[in-house]
Amino acid sequence: MSDDNRANLLGGYLRARRALVTPEQVGLPAGANRRVPGLRREEVAMLAGISGDYYLRLERGRDKNPSPQVLESLARVLHLDDLEKEYLLGLAAQRPKPRRRPKPERVPERLHQLLASVQVPAFVEGHAFDVLASNQLAVALSPRLQPGHNRLRSLLLDPEEQAFQQDWTRSTEEFIAAFRKTIGDDIDNPRFVELVGELALSSERFRTLWARHDVRSLEGGTTTVNHPVVGELRLHRDKLPVDDLILVLYYADQGSESDEKLRLLASMAQTTAQTTAQTTPLRRRTRSAERRPG
Repeated sequence: MSDDNRANLLGGYLRARRALVTPEQVGLPAGANRRVPGLRREEVAMLAGISGDYYLRLERGRDKNPSPQVLESLARVLHLDDLEKEYLLGLAAQRPKPRRRPKPERVPERLHQLLASVQVPAFVEGHAFDVLASNQLAVALSPRLQPGHNRLRSLLLDPEEQAFQQDWTRSTEEFIAAFRKTIGDDIDNPRFVELVGELALSSERFRTLWARHDVRSLEGGTTTVNHPVVGELRLHRDKLPVDDLILVLYYADQGSESDEKLRLLASMAQTTAQTTAQTTPLRRRTRSAERRPG
């Protein structure tokens, strides 16, 4: 990414975060004639101890090398947490890299073997939330966890996934902020460009949250989902890095109601797989017989 693009990305982040901080949060009077959400540029500059003209240059991408001290001061004024501050510093610190064609995301054979052996819903995802591989129980949990699906696209555009997520609002906030963090300054990556373009055109929710420039790590946690067959499931989620991919595991507390429901799903999935395996040879034999001359 060029210096100009990086500066523009930095300026966009500063503008978005400035709009989210109220005067009351920084000890300033709100006033009655404010025409902008959040803080004015000159207020941010004053609180950060820099000139208004210099801050304007930062937002407009005219200054490409702000010092760490200036960025630390801006992070304090904008109430950035540690992750957001790290993201801000990263936008300014990176230098142009030679453009390289992204390597295809391939799942090694050992991960396929692992997916087949674990007794909980598990799948492998890429950096853009593309599902690259999954086990039988993951697909029983949600058909959107089959390879070829994109979890962010499903979350925003698939009505069945929206019903599946008990707290869809929070889920969209977390996923989009995590996607923003994953992209960082790699805005030329073709897969990222394709997905952002598609969602920006198709989802108002994406456009709204993307404009906030939130960044977040989407790691372990607990979520509640609404399965169409077994009902509500409270599941823990672990995300484990393996090479350049992420292994995701969902599991319930042992002996809990959700644990029993997962066992039921596993049994149903196994029965379906066995039925398919038994009927497939029969179908082949039937087709073969139909092709023989009478």
